[in-house]
Amino acid sequence: MTSVPRRWPIGAECVPGGGVHFRVWAPRCHSVAVVLDDGPEVPLAAEEGGYFSGFCPTATAGSRYRFRLDDEARTCPDPASRWQPDGPHGPSMVIDPKTFVWTDQHWSGIGPKGQVLYEMHVGTFTPEGTWDAACEQLPELAALGITAVEIMPVADFPGRFGWGYDGVNLFAPSRLYGPPDALRRFVDQAHALGLGVILDVVYNHVGPDGNYLARFSPHYFSGRSTPWGPAFNFDGLHCEPVREWIVTNAAYWVEEFHIDGLRLDAAQAMIDSSPEHILRRIGLAVRQAARGRATFLIAECEPPDGGLVRPAEEGGQGLDALWNDDFHRAAQVALTGRAEGYFEDYRGTPQELISAAKRGFLFQGQPYRHYQHRPRGTPAWDLPPWAFIHYLDNHDQISAWPCGQRIHQRTSPGRWRALTALLLLGPQTPMLFQGQEFAASSPFLFFADHHRDLARAVAQGRAKFLAQFPSLSGPEAQGRLADPAELATFQRCQLDATERRRHAAAVALHRDLIHLRRQDAVFRDPRPGSVDGAVLGPAALVLRFFGPKDDRLLLINLGADLRLDPIPEPLLAPPGDGWWEVVWSSEAPRYGGGGTPPLRDTAGVWCLPGEAALVLAPGSPPAG
Repeated sequence: MTSVPRRWPIGAECVPGGGVHFRVWAPRCHSVAVVLDDGPEVPLAAEEGGYFSGFCPTATAGSRYRFRLDDEARTCPDPASRWQPDGPHGPSMVIDPKTFVWTDQHWSGIGPKGQVLYEMHVGTFTPEGTWDAACEQLPELAALGITAVEIMPVADFPGRFGWGYDGVNLFAPSRLYGPPDALRRFVDQAHALGLGVILDVVYNHVGPDGNYLARFSPHYFSGRSTPWGPAFNFDGLHCEPVREWIVTNAAYWVEEFHIDGLRLDAAQAMIDSSPEHILRRIGLAVRQAARGRATFLIAECEPPDGGLVRPAEEGGQGLDALWNDDFHRAAQVALTGRAEGYFEDYRGTPQELISAAKRGFLFQGQPYRHYQHRPRGTPAWDLPPWAFIHYLDNHDQISAWPCGQRIHQRTSPGRWRALTALLLLGPQTPMLFQGQEFAASSPFLFFADHHRDLARAVAQGRAKFLAQFPSLSGPEAQGRLADPAELATFQRCQLDATERRRHAAAVALHRDLIHLRRQDAVFRDPRPGSVDGAVLGPAALVLRFFGPKDDRLLLINLGADLRLDPIPEPLLAPPGDGWWEVVWSSEAPRYGGGGTPPLRDTAGVWCLPGEAALVLAPGSPPAG
């Protein structure tokens, strides 16, 4: 290891007093040199373990550079490049993070409890598609009651647009959205507004275009495959520098960009048989880099694995929360009636929605038809409710429809409002997808700008994936699929912020529900086991929230008007000698509803309005 003080074990770092120190892992090579665009070629000294390092006194912040490997004519960007101003195939740039002036010194971070998340794709969140433009919209999210934005991956990737899951420069924020300091401004502004920032990261593979890792070492990859490309080597020969590269990246986002947490994409594809799983190492590194600030670590995992969020002392990986596709799938079937493809194991019944609210995952080891009746999931009934991230829409699920339709466009307005209430008042951590709060008319399609041959392969792969849905497998449906490589496909997905005003009823619905969730003590602090539920009819259910002083009822009826006569359900019993009164209704005219009829008729029988949700709280019975 070099004697020059370094913050990170790899990459280019500005040295106090001038110059830049470089360090790279390249065990395949006999020699490595730094090639500056505007300076000399500087050979690096070999170290043990396949590392090369050296100091260049003429390099500065802003210097562009590449690595020459074994005197080859073709040079490569840095695997730990902090910025690729011309994209993955261009030179890397030296960045000095210490020049940015932060104003969030009093920010304490975010933990897993009490959050309302908002998934965002920076490139389509505004027409400009930049960090600075997104900053201008952050006050709207803060006013809505959002507590943290979850940013889709920003590691640099080729082309003019993309989702970000095929990133190849893990340390370089995409040049498409602005320079690194623009991301810092975004985070700083978010913190000033009371918003946390969670970054979606991909540590299971890199994209097929712009990936130079194998030229430095074949040991970056394990020889195993993921559905998206070769898997990283976390447990094989020479795996420790690869683990170091990933762990360093996780800590880097937290320390240099003040990111509050990570969402780990497809954790099941991070294959690791080591005594200390790479996920646990990442978690420890993130907590240490936060230096006392609270952090929030989320995993996506299919099949769901409750062990990822159990503490290390209980054999878990110590993360905080998991995306819950089970809730989404049950809700989608309830809203649309469609149960094909990977929805085939769900019926959208009230019991499924109740079980998701009480237990999180619906499948915790039972046979799963979509897995050819193999078991799916692991026991997770002991996890706290905030450990599950619930959503009606996310980037994957909207794009699974041929026209990128959002859920409000595929169901009735009443049902959409009713299940929005379940999402935002339920005990799990809710997440909205960008534009959901104002019923955005723009779709969210799959888009990826690649060279011609790769673009054709990507489009074919996407069409094959969607063909698992019988309704999308025919030639007519396949012919309607948008071309991922077309600029127009990307542009159609850009949000129109003026719809916040034009769709004011949808904004009011979300704002009021989030306010109720955050201000009402019963909804705000759902304790484990504090929610119970019952089926009231073929499409109706009740959830009872047991509070420290009094209770709340959430009644949801996705079917026709329902008369409860008799009512042999103890969860509907009034609190003590009290009386239930309606304190919120999804059918309020300000939300676009048709008004709420009285809960009780003249005989005192409960009548639940069709396609509606009601919140009941203890009150006083009317006189007489």
